[in-house]
Amino acid sequence: MIIQILDHITEEIKQIRVDVFMKEQGFEDEFDKIDETAKFVLLSIDGKATGTCRYFPSDTVGDAHIGRMAVRKLYRGQHLGTKIMMAAENAIRRDGFKTCSLSAQVQAQPFYESLGYVAEGDTYLDEGCPHILMRKEL
Repeated sequence: MIIQILDHITEEIKQIRVDVFMKEQGFEDEFDKIDETAKFVLLSIDGKATGTCRYFPSDTVGDAHIGRMAVRKLYRGQHLGTKIMMAAENAIRRDGFKTCSLSAQVQAQPFYESLGYVAEGDTYLDEGCPHILMRKEL
């Protein structure tokens, strides 16, 4: 298993996001301007890109926002999401941020709670899917 922190989006990362968010979950607005400046975590197993997330400074001072966390269906249930999140948090900490925030799909809220994230505010819809803002002190 190899985990990389990248300062640009790759075709492998794009394909994971297309497969998970667009094909599996039906999202349409997957790519945005944030991809031009974000940093990315890419987890690969035996040379195969299996999971990813991105992070970038949020509008809150000292906070980095983690987003687009995805693991390919074939590789789920192996705690790879946790490894991706830990790699992102370690990189964010090294970059000097004090907190991490994320916009969690409500169905994934228990996963993020298990990593120490706490829900803030009310749920909201993003492309028709319920989400909730969550934050963690680093």
